[in-house]
Amino acid sequence: MTSSLVPDGAFSRRTLLRTGAAAGLAAGVGGLSTACSSSSSSSSSSSSGSKTLNVAFFGTQQDADKVQAAVGAAFEKSHPGVKVKFTGTTGTDWNEFFSKLLTQIAAGNAPDIATVATEGLQLFASKGLAEPLDDYIKKDAAELKPFFADVHPSLVEAMMYQGHLYELPTDFNAGNIFYSTSLFTKAGLDRPADDWTKDDFSAAVKKITGIGGGVVGWDWVVRLWGSWTSWMYANGGNLLTEGKAPGGDWLWNTFYPNDPAAQGRGGGWQWGAPTATADATVEALEFMIELQQGGFSPQPDVGGGKTLQGLFAGNKIGMAIGGGFWAGGLHNAGMADGQFDVQYFPKWTTQRHLFGTNGYGLFQHSKNKELAWEFIKSILQPDSMSLLIGGNNSTPTRKSMMTDSRYATSGPAHWQVFYDTLEKFPNTAPIPAPPYYNALATALNTRTTQAMSSRNAKTALAGLQSDLEAAASRSQ
Repeated sequence: MTSSLVPDGAFSRRTLLRTGAAAGLAAGVGGLSTACSSSSSSSSSSSSGSKTLNVAFFGTQQDADKVQAAVGAAFEKSHPGVKVKFTGTTGTDWNEFFSKLLTQIAAGNAPDIATVATEGLQLFASKGLAEPLDDYIKKDAAELKPFFADVHPSLVEAMMYQGHLYELPTDFNAGNIFYSTSLFTKAGLDRPADDWTKDDFSAAVKKITGIGGGVVGWDWVVRLWGSWTSWMYANGGNLLTEGKAPGGDWLWNTFYPNDPAAQGRGGGWQWGAPTATADATVEALEFMIELQQGGFSPQPDVGGGKTLQGLFAGNKIGMAIGGGFWAGGLHNAGMADGQFDVQYFPKWTTQRHLFGTNGYGLFQHSKNKELAWEFIKSILQPDSMSLLIGGNNSTPTRKSMMTDSRYATSGPAHWQVFYDTLEKFPNTAPIPAPPYYNALATALNTRTTQAMSSRNAKTALAGLQSDLEAAASRSQ
């Protein structure tokens, strides 16, 4: 999901949120910045009265500098005496990055602002590190109404925890199916119907693999987003019991009073007891094993999926899970408009999709909270969001930004699928990311690898159930 600014051309949801506008992608999840002075303060002020906002960024410093040039410079121009400093921290995936961020915060080097995606929102909120935005939003409700009117309520709810809103979503990615149009043509396949099924998918996988020459119909990566977990959602399952926290009425009544899509929303997702051994969950992972045993899918990679992306761009994979970030990523990998397209995820017992979203959050330790809030609001403007997700390397949360002209160069032809996923499938939900996300992600990767190697989903998921129960108990 990267652009040409990323040397190896790899693109994954992790890379997307890591590289941000630096790679023409979505706003990256925050890599931690250090204070500009020897003080443990998250902000610094010189004797002349100038102020520095430290923004945490997940990625290299080179990428962080490019994001700073894209959005920080404009804010500095409109706020004389203010310096916006993006500082990068690298990691192989979310859990490694979060561990580094928490370590640096413990050392007294907390940022003013950080961009944290779905994976880490409850983690930082539950630790009291993130500042609830409720009062700020109430104060500026009139100014923010155009933003909320342009953003699907499911994306807002995903940024809430225990009744409070912690981030305003800037971009998101739902787990759709990207497919190679050339391989579909070679296999004699038409574009899948909007309501295609798991059986339709299986038939297509077999036909594409039948092309030969090392081509396979399907591939995926071992991680929480973009993994076998999409099949789990389509089968009506989840890793954790789903619930909604109370609260949030002020938000829904203020910004979504007549929106049917806001009905039943609460104060954020509440992840309960682990359900890794539920039939729907086991069946989803068994389906992946079945495809691998049949030779229709290779052994999946763990993490970002660099191999997966290269194989897809090289027309060796017929289908893979991807979000809006794949549009820019495949284009930057050399695939022309028309060589790939996107469709909704297939229906199993349901056609529920999963998604992840991203936004800028204000940290409790900031000594310049009002100034940081002004910066966060500036990021919500369409022009700024376009800079952050330039090159179609994520999906803007503002629906008005979804236009033909945006996808005219990169494709895909059916770009409407990205946002329509939220509207046509109202049960679509965020990935399960509780306060103990780090432990969940590590256990999921380990147990998924175990299942694919041993070809025994039940045993592996029984182990995952124990892992999650222990992690949940420790987090209480």
